[in-house]
Amino acid sequence: MFDIGFVKLVLLLVLALIIFGPEQLPTVARKAAQTLRQVRRLAEVATGEIKAGLGPEHADLNLMDLHPRRFVKKHLLDDLDGDRHPYDDRPLLPYGERPPYDTDAT
Repeated sequence: MFDIGFVKLVLLLVLALIIFGPEQLPTVARKAAQTLRQVRRLAEVATGEIKAGLGPEHADLNLMDLHPRRFVKKHLLDDLDGDRHPYDDRPLLPYGERPPYDTDAT
């Protein structure tokens, strides 16, 4: 979820130790963990309410699939991996083959 390396994590811990001191740091960490748990629980409840509101036909809905990056990859880019045309059932032309030319259509 977060892209934090070891060096950044140690730097954050040292900074927290300097700001809050060794006496208050465990209390602050405990409160931060409780807040994070409450936010996760709230997100789970909200997700459940959204799925319940959409009805049983959308029971398999994964809200993470609606993230713009995943949505584009799933609906646009995954179609290009196969050997079919992305918009219909026509096969893609092999490399070097020219598309058919219709003189009446042009």
